[in-house]
Amino acid sequence: MIEYAWKGILTGIIISAPMGPVGILCIQRTLSKGRWYGFITGLGATLSDSIYAIITLLGMGIVINFVETNQALLQLVGSIVLGFFGYYVFKTNPTRSLQKRTEKKSSYTQDLISAFFLTFSNVLIILLYIGLFAHFDFVLPDYSFGMIAGGIGCIAVGAILWWLTITYVVAKLKKWFNIRSLWLMNKIVGVAIIFLAILGFASAIMISYLHVPL
Repeated sequence: MIEYAWKGILTGIIISAPMGPVGILCIQRTLSKGRWYGFITGLGATLSDSIYAIITLLGMGIVINFVETNQALLQLVGSIVLGFFGYYVFKTNPTRSLQKRTEKKSSYTQDLISAFFLTFSNVLIILLYIGLFAHFDFVLPDYSFGMIAGGIGCIAVGAILWWLTITYVVAKLKKWFNIRSLWLMNKIVGVAIIFLAILGFASAIMISYLHVPL
């Protein structure tokens, strides 16, 4: 159960960490309006991501026998998807989305809602979830409803931990935080995701052809 929880937390971090539009918006609001405005922005993204996680799990639950029968194949495909995502993150220049603008002092609720809909508009997040769930064996027949619900909660916890950390760091290093910091952050996240994908790929190959679980 502890291992399952950590997989959920790690999934939440991986989903949230890349500096996409919401990540840039979170940093912008942290720098211009304060740490908690940035965190609320991240919280809005977390709510949207949690909904997509539920949708993905329900969809995979319907074909759970297929998931069980083709576990190694799905882990292999999931790792490949994860690898491509890591490469995309590594190659992406987040500073292109960074616009110098002064936002009016909107409320926490407005910031949360705007971040929620900005994240919710990215339906392709489901493909990343499928890859991650296959990579981490997140949907198996012996997992109860309560265990899967707890997994969704752990995904949310992982995302919240990420937004708490990134807004804290940005707020503390406000004077030194610059465009290169965003670029370097994306490089680090991309490499970490690619490394995780390689481990999953190797594990799937070992299980499929050598019957040696890693």
